[in-house]
Amino acid sequence: MQNSKSNSYAAAGVDVTAGYESVERIKPLVQSTFRSGVLGGLGGFGGLFEPDTEGMKRPVFVSGTDGVGTKLKLAFLMDKHHTVGIDCVAMCVNDIICSGAEPLFFLDYLAMGKNLPERTEQIVRGIAEGCKQAGCALIGGETAEMPGFYPEDEYDMAGFAVGIVDYDKLIDGHTIKPGDRLIGLASSGLHSNGFSLVRKVLDLTPEALNEYVPELFCKLGEELLKPTRIYVRQVLHLIKTLKMNIKGICHITGGGLYENVPRMLPEGITAKIRPHDFPESRIFAYLSSKSDIPVRDMYNTFNMGIGLVMAVDSNDVGDIINALIQIGEHPYVIGSCVQSTADGSDTKKGVELIW
Repeated sequence: MQNSKSNSYAAAGVDVTAGYESVERIKPLVQSTFRSGVLGGLGGFGGLFEPDTEGMKRPVFVSGTDGVGTKLKLAFLMDKHHTVGIDCVAMCVNDIICSGAEPLFFLDYLAMGKNLPERTEQIVRGIAEGCKQAGCALIGGETAEMPGFYPEDEYDMAGFAVGIVDYDKLIDGHTIKPGDRLIGLASSGLHSNGFSLVRKVLDLTPEALNEYVPELFCKLGEELLKPTRIYVRQVLHLIKTLKMNIKGICHITGGGLYENVPRMLPEGITAKIRPHDFPESRIFAYLSSKSDIPVRDMYNTFNMGIGLVMAVDSNDVGDIINALIQIGEHPYVIGSCVQSTADGSDTKKGVELIW
């Protein structure tokens, strides 16, 4: 690549040499995520992966794609870029684990106004960390320098993950029935949703983000930039190592509990959730104190302290809770499933919060 240089392109705002430097910086980060199945290395036109399907009767690929959203605005203001990559991975792999699929590989897309190799390295360092937490390989990506489209100090990012599961072991919620219980796994805070609302109700200047907030026990910016938790290893421990029966799983993202829990429910089932049965993360109490957001809107926007919900048979609750505690998780029984009742509204499936 040393002979590849274009003064004309550089004059237009695209520095190809910076791109090559970025690639050299991220190579060891990418390689640190490699797992069995990875073929080749960084630099080809396509990422190669050979899945191990031994013992599977009918392998099914499960894919997911997502981004980080306006949480990136905080990274720009704070000039901290090493955690948002974890968010990007988490938003994808947490979705595909809801089907019981083990994440295999991940690809990223970075678009920026100016390619600053040190910043790019920070971003990819976060992506690599997220991949390692999820047990998947970072096998490729794309960095696009787009002057005039993005400001020089801003960028956007998206990711794409692929996992695999045997068809007979797909988790799709179809066996959920009245009497089943709901187990919630704690979030780390806001995760990567609702930041447009957060940015509207809070003063997010660099000075405010750097201010220590006693209610949060940290600086405001540190709390808001906490990366999304990745739940892959916890779920795989239950379904693959312990062979436990998880009937349904939902990742609590944008839309909160109200929108995401019904996505795992079959028709005719309503989830009754008791918010007092799990602790509200400090950041949500802080947001409530600084705004007039109605309670329902809070639960319809944020995860409110629960990042993943699993539906399980009532007879399995104790064993699953104990198994999660043994691996350091903090699970909560947050509700149960009941038969929906007709009251003139759309009650085929839904969520009801019980206070």
